[in-house]
Amino acid sequence: MRRKFVFLLSAMLLPWAAQAGDTPAPENAYLYIGWPNDGEVLQTGGGKPFRVWFGLRHMGVAPAGVDVPNTGHHHLLINTEVPPLDEPIPADENHLHFGRGQTQTQLTLPRGTHTLQLIMGDHAHVPHNPPVISNKITITVQ
Repeated sequence: MRRKFVFLLSAMLLPWAAQAGDTPAPENAYLYIGWPNDGEVLQTGGGKPFRVWFGLRHMGVAPAGVDVPNTGHHHLLINTEVPPLDEPIPADENHLHFGRGQTQTQLTLPRGTHTLQLIMGDHAHVPHNPPVISNKITITVQ
């Protein structure tokens, strides 16, 4: 009876857990964008690249296709919402894959306000369970 109660409580508090992929992630995994900071105004003139670096704690990074416990690879979401958590993360201009295990990139965005967010994917690009997702940040390119 207690297990059933804990499962139901977990499903209520973490509704995405029932929809996440099969690859387990450490409960304390923490994903974040180290640079730029939320609210940052970047004086790149639009069309000039700027550096984005990814931070990850309590979990390792491994290339796509490498199935090692407690590892995954980064996906950068640009101006979009988190994709379905039980499917491979799309690959397009709003969902950038870093399947070689990269922990930073050079990004070029047009002038304006943009959102950035990270999500870890397993060896097959499917989010972990529980999903490892950063906070969404907003930047302005001038």
